Amino acid sequence: MAVDGRNLREMLAEAKDMSELMVDLAYASLYFDDPDMADEVEELESELSELVHDMRTLCIVAVRQAKEAEAMSAVLQVVSAVERIGNDAVDVAKIVTRRLGIPRQLVVDLSEAEEVAHRVEIAPGSHFANRPLGAFEIPVVTGMRVIAIRRSRRWVVDPDGDEILQPNDVLFLRGSPAGIPRLRELAGAPAWAGPSVPDDTGPLTDLDRAIDVLVEMKNLSEVAVGLAYSALVLRDRSLAAEVRHLEDRLDEMNQRLETWVLRAARDDIDPTPLRGLLHLSAAAEDIGDQAQQMVWLVEGTQEQHPILAMALGDTDDVVVRLPVAADAAVAGRTLGELNLPIEPGYSVLAIERDGRYAYRPGRLETLRAGDGVLASGPEEGREALAELFGWRLELDDEALEPVLRPLHGD
Repeated sequence: MAVDGRNLREMLAEAKDMSELMVDLAYASLYFDDPDMADEVEELESELSELVHDMRTLCIVAVRQAKEAEAMSAVLQVVSAVERIGNDAVDVAKIVTRRLGIPRQLVVDLSEAEEVAHRVEIAPGSHFANRPLGAFEIPVVTGMRVIAIRRSRRWVVDPDGDEILQPNDVLFLRGSPAGIPRLRELAGAPAWAGPSVPDDTGPLTDLDRAIDVLVEMKNLSEVAVGLAYSALVLRDRSLAAEVRHLEDRLDEMNQRLETWVLRAARDDIDPTPLRGLLHLSAAAEDIGDQAQQMVWLVEGTQEQHPILAMALGDTDDVVVRLPVAADAAVAGRTLGELNLPIEPGYSVLAIERDGRYAYRPGRLETLRAGDGVLASGPEEGREALAELFGWRLELDDEALEPVLRPLHGD
């Protein structure tokens, strides 16, 4: 059964991509202090709500026997979690639309992340204008990937390479901030400088601590969602356990942040930005909660409907887990040296070493033989990434997914 020509698998994949786009745009609206972008998040919420309604209808109609109900209830749980993540994105955007206030230092810290959201308008006569998106290999050239295009009031989410870029299109991208200058040059956009604040050599305050914690909460909540989707696709209990661990950390960090914000309110500072901090921390904490709700399906004994792995693996980015072979090109090199976000366009979500995960590792992290790396990026770059790790991806006759073969030797 389908709605408007789309089946449940396609709709769930679209809802996942849409909720992630909403989170990216919400944080970008903070970064740019852009009410129009924040308004777009609320408009996307309406589309997501309609999509969620249609999916719930299909789930109910599809259940014909009692034994099918448990598996379909798992799908409904994921649908609800995706919807809540979209709602949390709206809560973040409301910090801008309702002018709740946010400390300038937080905006600067968000801009210094390993990955940032960016937007750029295509100027008439620029390199991008009137040419297909696939002609530029943007993830390779800039280290950023296009997550959506806004054309007038219409959205193109997860555009393919055949999409013709038109003058005045607005591209929304996510990736390494180092690629922003080249990106804007190709789009014919003026040079752009990120936010800055005066150097502060004063003592560390409770507000400073709260901002540092909130940036980490934002990063951990996004990692939790990425790991949760990976756990569902791979049906991996160890990843599910890590998501639960992250959710516990987010709870503890949220409580700590609330204490520091209340202490900061005693000082002679403008209390207005403090409201935004509390609003943002609550949204980040709830995103972690929704990630935990999804992995509960992996940890429990409930039957997991196969449509979950199919849908969540059929999105704009794929998640791969690769061990580092002893003779791999990446062994002994730092992530900064490898520059994987530029080529083949992958970001490292986590590194498994000695039974533990390191989340969102930094550029100075050195990969070792035997490490397990969880990364997300474009499907077309999967084979190139595997070769860097010392493997060749092959489609086994009896396997639905590609399997790893040693790149060298038998």
